[in-house]
This record gives sequence, structure tokens and C-alpha cells, in this order.
Amino acid sequence: MPTSKSTRTPITILGIDPGFADTGYAVIRVHGQVMTYIACGSITSSPREIFSDRLLLLEAGLEKILNKFKPTLVAVEKIFFAQNVTTGITVAHARGVILLTIARHHTLLAEYTPLEVKQSLTSYGHATKPQVGQMVKTLLKLSSLPQQDDAVDALAIAICAHFRNKTWV
Repeated sequence: MPTSKSTRTPITILGIDPGFADTGYAVIRVHGQVMTYIACGSITSSPREIFSDRLLLLEAGLEKILNKFKPTLVAVEKIFFAQNVTTGITVAHARGVILLTIARHHTLLAEYTPLEVKQSLTSYGHATKPQVGQMVKTLLKLSSLPQQDDAVDALAIAICAHFRNKTWV
């Protein structure tokens, strides 16, 4: 006999918007088709810090988040830089730390391009940040959006993971 959606175990999704100076994170809980906002924020480092120390700060911050929320799935945005290669390289380093930290926790990983995230939330792959933000606010029934853009992006990534992963639908 199939299990009804209302009796399925809730899952926790951690969305991550990789960055070097700021890595956005967001946690949502999904029970059936109901999504609930849990937390969001940003892991930051200062440009005055040594490059390798900034990567260690990112790892330590992500470790705390993974240990606190124990996500069922972590969704990470794939990076795409067509113009600024230098920025792309530093973000790629940060993304490598993120993926390694997730792998050490043996947590299910999903990766989505910005286009996939926008399509999942708005049905339009070239949606603007305000359009995506409005959908995040509507879907999670938030009274206002977080102040940090990277945290809003991380919420969008987490929601995309819910919509695109059919394991628990």
C-alpha cells in the first residue's frame, strides 16, 4: 500500500550559493509538498585574511551548519563565469572546499545551474533576482526576504532541489 504524502518523514534541505567572500546558505524542511523556512545566512571572510585561512573559515562554518541541521540533501549552485576568470577561480576554490566538506558528511548532493534554479522557481530561465526573490517569499510564506542576497539565492537553490528531486514527492 502506498504511503500518503502526509505521513512521510520530513526532510531537511540545505541550499548553498558558493562564494569566496560570502557563501550563502539556507535550510528548509519539506513534509510532503509543504516547505518551511528554517534558517539562512552567510559564511563570510575578510579580504585581509590569508587565502588559505579564508578557505578554512569556510570549511569550519559549513561544518557547523551541517552538524547543526543534519540535512538530508545539500543542493549547491554550479558556478558559471564567462567574464571574470579571476573571480571564477577563487569561487571554484571555495566550491571545492564546499563539495569536499559535504562528501565528508556522506550527505546526498545535488547541483543546479543558475538557469535551472530560475526555471524551477519562475518557469523562466532568465528571471531577474527580484522575480526569483518574490517567488522565494511566496513559496515559503515569508513576510520579508533576508537582507543578504546570497542567502536569498541559497533559499532558491534549496527550493529548486525540492522541486527537482522526485525521491520524496
